[in-house]
Amino acid sequence: MLETNNPVRLEEREAGGGKRVAIATLDAPKSLHALTLEMIRLLDAALLRWRDDPAIACVVLQSSTDKAFCAGGDVRGLRDAVLAQPGVVPNPEAQAFFSEEYRLDHRIHTYGKPLMVWGGGIVMGGGLGLMAGASHRVATETTRIAMPEISIGLFPDVGGSWFLPRMPGRVGLFLGLTGAPLNAADALFTGLADYVVLQQDRNRVIDKLCEADWSTTADASLTMDRVLRVCAAPTEAVAASEVRTHFDTIQSMTASRSLDDVLHAIRSYDGDAQWLRRASTALDAGSPSSAALVWAIQQHARHLGLADVFRLELMVALRCCAQPDFSEGVRALLIDKDNAPQWQAAADIEQCFVPPWPQHPLADLN
Repeated sequence: MLETNNPVRLEEREAGGGKRVAIATLDAPKSLHALTLEMIRLLDAALLRWRDDPAIACVVLQSSTDKAFCAGGDVRGLRDAVLAQPGVVPNPEAQAFFSEEYRLDHRIHTYGKPLMVWGGGIVMGGGLGLMAGASHRVATETTRIAMPEISIGLFPDVGGSWFLPRMPGRVGLFLGLTGAPLNAADALFTGLADYVVLQQDRNRVIDKLCEADWSTTADASLTMDRVLRVCAAPTEAVAASEVRTHFDTIQSMTASRSLDDVLHAIRSYDGDAQWLRRASTALDAGSPSSAALVWAIQQHARHLGLADVFRLELMVALRCCAQPDFSEGVRALLIDKDNAPQWQAAADIEQCFVPPWPQHPLADLN
């Protein structure tokens, strides 16, 4: 059974043990599968239906192209909505987008069935939100993960306030401040991926999931584990981890309890590592308000559970969208493409943590 003509294609394939494998395929290649509200709603409805269907053994989430899994959210559309209603907080369209996106991300984190995300190619922003919480996360030799929100006046959301601090050492802080890209080995080292499989073996993995006997184990996750272990790529098939290679330097750069000291240390890097040089340049070119938010939100989220993290991020995202840096960052990067944003001085960061409504749209998450 295959549903077509949608930006999210849905399919169910016969599998062993009288079960079925459900497949959701992001299919908006012109935008590198960037998430729109329509796509979020289609995917969330499918996950709910498959969760409650006892015949569905597992779920696969992928894209229709090798170039990208998902390049983020539709920030151009969000910018248009914000500019159409300047000063309105919360902006109704932004609230609908972020609240439903975060609800979907939370559902993936807490999903009751094995859910594999094929994270080949570009995985950025909202795409990482889909991948990070899945039970089985696959990176490939083509994987390029990043949370580059500092370049558009936002912050690493979609659960970033949950998974970035859980990375080794202070790597999450460094990545949030610089948007530095990660390869497959980095994804394994930082805990964003569980397996590395060659991109060319995607169909082989899905075929093996369909061939598996899902009735022979009480824990369907083990069945998916076995398939992915059989198909795993040899270590030498992927590039070495940049994060692991430069871990001690990252720790040294981020050691201070002062944001200004940390920013100075990263910006002052003058070594030979091109990956660190590019990270330093990206921080230097990014929004000062975003850098301050990355620092502040780690403090605010430090002792929060997953649902409370998403509630916190929604407040911050809606406040952040109303700031001039967001519209200016999207303009410079994606619309005029002059890469010359005119950033404002760092905004009143604590105001971003003030709820803009009496009743939180995600109050029911648990």
